[in-house]
Amino acid sequence: VLYDVERNIKDLPADERHRIRQLRSRPAADLLYAWLMAHRQKVPDGTATAKAMDYSLKRWAALTLFVDNAGLSIDNNRVENLIRPIALGRKNWLFAGSLRAGQRAAAIMSL
Repeated sequence: VLYDVERNIKDLPADERHRIRQLRSRPAADLLYAWLMAHRQKVPDGTATAKAMDYSLKRWAALTLFVDNAGLSIDNNRVENLIRPIALGRKNWLFAGSLRAGQRAAAIMSL
């Protein structure tokens, strides 16, 4: 639901995005929070599901900050996609073959 709202409002002015987020995203986020709170105790500690729920609940204020600020995106996928090549290559660059090869690879990546 939250991403459906974002898809529909992406080209609207900030004040209109804020209004629609308050109208549609806030109730959806509140329902999700209530569901997480109601179901967390039913999930065994230490499981991946429990960890995901705890992560969400601990960071709830940050996760829902976009609802009150029309200038914020719902996620940071754009930034993550921009830095992915660096993160993927990090381990590979440890073994460039030689110092000079590593320097060349670094020069190419800086372009």
